[in-house]
Amino acid sequence: MTARNLGKEEREAAELAAAELAAAEAAGAADETAFAARGGVPTHEWGEGLRSQQWFGAEGKTGFMHRSWLRSEGLPDDSFRGRPIIGIANSWSELTSCNLHLRGLAEYVKRGIWQAGGVPFEFPTTSAGEPIVRPTAMLLRNLMAMDLEETLRSNPLDGVVLLAGCDKTTPAYLMGAASVDLPTLLITGGAMLNGKHRGTDIGSGTSVWKFTEAHRAGLIDDTAITEAEGCMARSQGHCQTMGTASTMACVSEFMGMQLPGTASLPANDSRRQAAAHLAGRRIVEMVAEDLRPSKILTRQAFENGVRANAALGGSTNAVIHLLALARRVGVELTLDDFDTLVRDVPVLADLMPSGRFLMEDFEYAGGTAGFAETLGELLHRDALTVTGATLGENYAGAEVFNREVIRPLDHPVKPVGSGIAVLRGNLAPRGAVIKQSAADPRLMQHTGRALVWDTLQAYLADAEDPELDVAPDDILVVRNVGPKGYPGMPEVGNLALPRKILEAGVTDMVRISDARMSGTSYGTVVLHVVPEAAAGGPLAFVRTGDTITLDVAGRSLHVHVSDEELEARRAGWQPPTVPGSERGWTRLYIEHVTQADEGLDLDFLQGRSGAAVGPQAF
Repeated sequence: MTARNLGKEEREAAELAAAELAAAEAAGAADETAFAARGGVPTHEWGEGLRSQQWFGAEGKTGFMHRSWLRSEGLPDDSFRGRPIIGIANSWSELTSCNLHLRGLAEYVKRGIWQAGGVPFEFPTTSAGEPIVRPTAMLLRNLMAMDLEETLRSNPLDGVVLLAGCDKTTPAYLMGAASVDLPTLLITGGAMLNGKHRGTDIGSGTSVWKFTEAHRAGLIDDTAITEAEGCMARSQGHCQTMGTASTMACVSEFMGMQLPGTASLPANDSRRQAAAHLAGRRIVEMVAEDLRPSKILTRQAFENGVRANAALGGSTNAVIHLLALARRVGVELTLDDFDTLVRDVPVLADLMPSGRFLMEDFEYAGGTAGFAETLGELLHRDALTVTGATLGENYAGAEVFNREVIRPLDHPVKPVGSGIAVLRGNLAPRGAVIKQSAADPRLMQHTGRALVWDTLQAYLADAEDPELDVAPDDILVVRNVGPKGYPGMPEVGNLALPRKILEAGVTDMVRISDARMSGTSYGTVVLHVVPEAAAGGPLAFVRTGDTITLDVAGRSLHVHVSDEELEARRAGWQPPTVPGSERGWTRLYIEHVTQADEGLDLDFLQGRSGAAVGPQAF
């Protein structure tokens, strides 16, 4: 239809629209011309307010030193004035297979930074690969956070992009960056593709426990388990179950620290590379806006993280990581919040270990964007995010394409109140946790005889004994596997059941420890008992033959021994000797680590260090 066929009002509206379009095109062309004329530098006038200018804008010997040495990297003169300097923290390592592809992903971040007029500098940090680090990658989380914190504080950086993925790398980076409080944007590496084995999908971690238990029970042979081993991890990326890596990736996005819709993208998906490019652009804008973690990581953000974790059927490890992060940024968050905040939240993600599917399926079903829209008002939709917009604005209109994987609120995987439960009693005065969505409902109210081991190694040896005095109703207790006692609080709480029990066809028993368990694990497992045994908690004084009652609905964990008897047993008790604790990082860790209800951070790292520039070096 031409303008002559329109009525007067319609014609005037069309002419106005055409004029606005022409003006916009002219402005765009002018912006592009200005952009090119400035050598690719955006029209934003940075002035002298950039933190990096205290290095590169310095006069005399100090400025000469800082600028001169970096010229060896082939940087043109205008790299040192009027451009924000952006760090790219990379947890890439060949010892951290989950993060192996982050080395390549950094190149896409650099493209975006250069395009937006910034200057990127990639740097390495300590890396902690959960599948191979002994005694546990948790021992290194705080070291990694400290490494990042000191690197950010001591270098001429105006903002930082964090490249993380494997379990401890994401929370470590968030903790370190939040302590310094420069503009920060996180990119996680994404999950690996679904494992494929004999026509079925298998998931990292979750299927490990299933295959190895079946092998111990004699249900599958050596050939079958070797075949499965080669089928599970068949691409780059972190665990494709809703383990700790996927949990922390998704939770950090719902807390506002990642670009919307990116946490669930598979590692091998080219859209992750595009997202990295866009993240490079966005971090330059965040520097201009002075958008820092302290403006994003509010109490609302943490409540969103806690509630999203419950709806995802996420890892119990998120409890420890979020408690530690909250203490870095001064947000009041307690262990009880992980129970009380989720009692009206159902499990909506049908993902292993609480469900059937894997992260690749989750992304194709609608991913984090569709999941956020499904949660609706269960999240604080007005919380600020790294986009500069609110959580609700980020996900408005997002769709879900497979309601088997991402369930609606009226048809959940598990009903409301199926999230993490916090237990207390004379066995755990400061608390313990259980992941209800991964536990056997028949064991949630249970009384049984305690079988107690002082070390994990002693338990594992006895578990293979066909003559072990154990019955399905017994409660397995392993202690001295907490933060000080092991050290580092390893993921061993989901104890492999005794061979005798497996051969009888029993697949679950109540297990209690001061350890953690992998987010990929399942079973009726009580974890994070506080205080731990090595710190003199009541767990240290339980004996084989004592009676223990687990009452999840009543939030109780009780050993039927009087207070007087427990105190009598304390007499003469000595903390266990921890091998390797006489020197180095392990000694510092044991002397200063807090308990699980406080996040396992080092006591002197709680709070912010800030980004104040240190005194000159020359």
